[in-house]
Amino acid sequence: METTGRIFTVGEINRYIKRMFSSDLLLHNLTVEGEVSNLKYHTSGHIYFSLKDEGGTLSAVMFAGQRRGLGFRMKDGDHVLVRGMVDVYERDGKYQLYAREITLKGAGLLYERFLQLKEELLEMGMFDAAYKKPIPGMIRTLGIVTAPTGAAVQDIRNVSLRRNPGLQLILYPAQVQGEGAAESIVKGIRTLDAYGVDVMIVGRGGGSIEDLWAFNEEIVARAIFACQTPVISAVGHETDFTIADFVADLRAPTPSAAAELAVEDSSALIRSLSGQKGRLLQAMQRKLLHLSDRLASYETKLHYLDPRSRLRDHQLHLDDLSEQIRRGMQMKLMQSRHRLEVLERRIAGQSPFLKLDQGYAYVSTSDGKALKSIRQVTKKDELLIYVTDGILKTIVSETRETDSVFGSPTAGTAQSSSADID
Repeated sequence: METTGRIFTVGEINRYIKRMFSSDLLLHNLTVEGEVSNLKYHTSGHIYFSLKDEGGTLSAVMFAGQRRGLGFRMKDGDHVLVRGMVDVYERDGKYQLYAREITLKGAGLLYERFLQLKEELLEMGMFDAAYKKPIPGMIRTLGIVTAPTGAAVQDIRNVSLRRNPGLQLILYPAQVQGEGAAESIVKGIRTLDAYGVDVMIVGRGGGSIEDLWAFNEEIVARAIFACQTPVISAVGHETDFTIADFVADLRAPTPSAAAELAVEDSSALIRSLSGQKGRLLQAMQRKLLHLSDRLASYETKLHYLDPRSRLRDHQLHLDDLSEQIRRGMQMKLMQSRHRLEVLERRIAGQSPFLKLDQGYAYVSTSDGKALKSIRQVTKKDELLIYVTDGILKTIVSETRETDSVFGSPTAGTAQSSSADID
């Protein structure tokens, strides 16, 4: 970079220094030892702190995305080993250590073992989500593998029974720290799995990496992986991660949170069921009302289509027709009777027998033929004469013609010479 006679901006200087840092491979991956000071956990998830020793102070930051590289909760005064890179923050022109992993001094070897085992189990697929069992709802028995004394078991008990007072808690009093702790935890997992609890919580309270190491042992990881019961891991505080957390079906940040995840709130469930019951009853009432309306509609249709109803309708129609026919017949009979009376009067008016009462007589031959002309008879023929009260038999003795019905007789007019009355 040529400098003779040239004036640089602050930004140019910062960029130049940043390129110098970037070109130095030593600064890309190094481990710094020091004491933590000015520690701040930011709400964004980033951790800002300084490392100091008798020779000076170095600013450091661990971004939220790198927090998995921190296996404990830092505090001011901790003596730590920080692995990361040194780079320049160009805007402020200051360099700082960007941390990827932070371990307590003296725990570095354990942390290396932790990372190595984590990598091996990851390659085996033991962390795969396909093997994670779902946590059932409304469990009846909760198994707990932890120390019989301490805050962890009390937190789990208090939260669980508050959320579901009828829950049965089964504690396996395991050793969770020191020699033989891993074997005790494995035995507890297998015992409760064989007993048949619904869900199992495996964990303990917080501590250093040495305190939590039993939950980083491979035998514990394999016992959790082989367990048929869903396992919730609850080891340490929110920032503490162990191998057990990765293998378990669900990881809880604290024992209290594990109890919340394992045990459903029975009061909330009762309220939910009550609400669902109310909605179900309303839906049933609406459905019944709808079906009742449909039934009434079907009853109306059935009544209309009922053969008996139709037969009754036809019967009434037939009754109406019968009445009409009866009235028609009566009318017809009356008309016929009237016509008959008229005809009778007409016939009676033309009957020769009606004239008998007026002094007239009816004459017929012996064979009953009406006598209309003298040419129908000859002398000595027998005639019948009908009068009002009887019949006269007579013999023709003479016939006599006249000019008219009531004119004077001429020769040949028929005269009776004798008469026999029947």
